[in-house]
Amino acid sequence: MKEKGRKAIATNRKARHNYAILDTYEAGVALVGTEVKSLRDGKASLVDAFATVDNGEIWLRGLHIPEYGNGSWTNHAPRRTRKLLLHRKEIDGLIGKIRDGNLTLVPLSMYFNDGKVKVELALARGKQDHDKRHDLAKRDAEREVTRELGRRVKGMR
Repeated sequence: MKEKGRKAIATNRKARHNYAILDTYEAGVALVGTEVKSLRDGKASLVDAFATVDNGEIWLRGLHIPEYGNGSWTNHAPRRTRKLLLHRKEIDGLIGKIRDGNLTLVPLSMYFNDGKVKVELALARGKQDHDKRHDLAKRDAEREVTRELGRRVKGMR
């Protein structure tokens, strides 16, 4: 019986803080059996992961999927390079965008979509420290405004 819907495995929470997200893509991942079993246990880390373009193909590097506990000598290497599965037009478009500007491909999340492992990949530009501070200040200001509006609606002020 197939699963329906989207079940999260791992998210890269720091990515939205460290990068300005320009565009997102959904890509499949070429995995071996013990990797899928380990992912079904909910074990993966996208902390140091990034994607590169080599010979017209997109590869995910630095993704950590721990070895499957019940695996034998056929277990996988935890940090091996994994191929991302995208349409040729998407790959060509990404290659052009990456070569034009100083953009990078960052995985935002990994999830099961109808039983298949997918990665949400973002075309992103790195943020400077002052950009990060500006975003934090903006978020705090918006939070204060909504708080104040809530108080006025309730008649507290």
